[in-house]
Amino acid sequence: MGKDKLRRFAEIDTFSNVLQLDAGKEFKGKWSSGFFKNDNPLVLELACGKGEYTVNLATMFRDKNFIGIDYKGNRIWRGAKTALEEEVNNVGFLRIQIETLLDYFAEGEVDEIWITFPDPQPQISRERKRLTSSRFLDMYKLVVRSGGFINLKTDNDDLHAYTAEKIEETGLNLHAKTEDLYHSEFANEVLSIKTYYEKKYLKDNKNINYLKFSF
Repeated sequence: MGKDKLRRFAEIDTFSNVLQLDAGKEFKGKWSSGFFKNDNPLVLELACGKGEYTVNLATMFRDKNFIGIDYKGNRIWRGAKTALEEEVNNVGFLRIQIETLLDYFAEGEVDEIWITFPDPQPQISRERKRLTSSRFLDMYKLVVRSGGFINLKTDNDDLHAYTAEKIEETGLNLHAKTEDLYHSEFANEVLSIKTYYEKKYLKDNKNINYLKFSF
């Protein structure tokens, strides 16, 4: 592991807005009251990477609590550090495997989930790893409150089509669907938040897909 990664791993251990692995389990069922010390709605970003979307959402919506989830601590470091420097106090980061989500969040505890530019896991053999596969949808159905939303924003056309099929197969409620977000009716301020990678995709004239659904 490079010196920069080691430094970041050591530094996030000192960050008050980062919890790693088992440390987050104590807040299951009480993230808002226990971690954020309020009763505001809880929003997750899964596979948050550097946390750009998480921090921007938290800045826009101070009346909600946001948690960015990823397993790579050197990525989380950037978002967590930005939040601390800019005093964005309604955002935290959790370093866990997303497969263990049910160990950290209680039934109906989450108000909304964002999945922004995840690894599309294109190989058929890795379908179960896709964050909109049946096993992950089953997890989301447990932790998201009745009527809560799931948002998928992706440059990958195949993942978008796969997820749309899952929504139809499972009988979920589809609220928004587009293969070209920035030329659609859905391109509002929230969906126009752009991560580093999205800016690269747009520079290459790549279309951005978006889906919003609920259980």
